[in-house]
Amino acid sequence: MSTDDAAPKGASLPALVEVMETLLSPNGCPWDKEQTLETLRPYVLEEAFEVVEAIDGGEPKALKEELGDLLFQIVFQSAIAERAGDFGIDDVVHAIEQKMIRRHPWVFGDEEQEVDGGAKALARWEEQKAKEKGAKVRERGALGGVPVALPALLRAYRVGEKAAAVGYDWPDSAAIRAKVDEELAELDQAESDAEFEAELGDLLFALVSLGRKRGIDAESALRGSLDRFSKRFRHAELAAADADTSLRELDDAGRDELWEAAKKATD
Repeated sequence: MSTDDAAPKGASLPALVEVMETLLSPNGCPWDKEQTLETLRPYVLEEAFEVVEAIDGGEPKALKEELGDLLFQIVFQSAIAERAGDFGIDDVVHAIEQKMIRRHPWVFGDEEQEVDGGAKALARWEEQKAKEKGAKVRERGALGGVPVALPALLRAYRVGEKAAAVGYDWPDSAAIRAKVDEELAELDQAESDAEFEAELGDLLFALVSLGRKRGIDAESALRGSLDRFSKRFRHAELAAADADTSLRELDDAGRDELWEAAKKATD
């Protein structure tokens, strides 16, 4: 909640911009003044992933803090760009404001076409985006807007989503499930490491597509599995230590016993 209920939403952004200006002023912070867009790149990635972690953790207080850190990176980079004569924070805000209005003509315009459901809204968004991009879409293709630097599972999801928006998709989840079996068979038949790697990639892409068709993000699904594994592993590790041994020293039966106990304790 805002500390001033009478203030319009977003009214506090100028205060953050002013903090940034002070940090970059002659009497500001030496470290901040040394930064460039390139040196800030890893911080943008780190803050974005910490936002995701806070969302997964379901902690509003942590999410508020991490969103603030990510917002600061936007303000920081905008200030650097402004000093280079490129653009400033107001240009960033104005650009995204106008884009959102343009991309939602059924909300902000006089378009009478009804958009019922998220899938149809996404399809209309892609149609509107294609109209705007024009020659760029022809030059870059429908998948050109998916950043190659995305984590691979997330990129696979977005690539599949973009392809589906132009009609290039399996008819249903059953068809993709059959594709998973096909890719598994091809993985089993791979004769070289290079073939195995290629088939493994195809299998992962098919699995991501299967999840997408079911409305499940494979990146989130894998993070959930990793979190469960990590909790169970730590529980088993501590149980072994309490028994004056270690997972390495136990035989397979002993490790399995601790793992089953860990599953019951952490589920």
